[in-house]
Amino acid sequence: MLRRREPVPFAFVAEADRFRSNVTPPPRERASAGETAGHWLVGLTIVAGLVGSLVLGMPALSQDQAPTQTQQSQASQGH
Repeated sequence: MLRRREPVPFAFVAEADRFRSNVTPPPRERASAGETAGHWLVGLTIVAGLVGSLVLGMPALSQDQAPTQTQQSQASQGH
């Protein structure tokens, strides 16, 4: 692919990392109580979902040895 050999039309973009301003930006607005409560509620919902999936999924992931032993004992009795 051929590349063009022309200067960057916006030279200030290339020099943005070297530019330092003496103007301080305005301070950030603080979140209201409702927004903060909403963020906490979303976080708690996500954590509760993960914990609930672990609680419900652990029995399915556990290896239960009792049924396999009874199947083997029934098979050995039949022969």
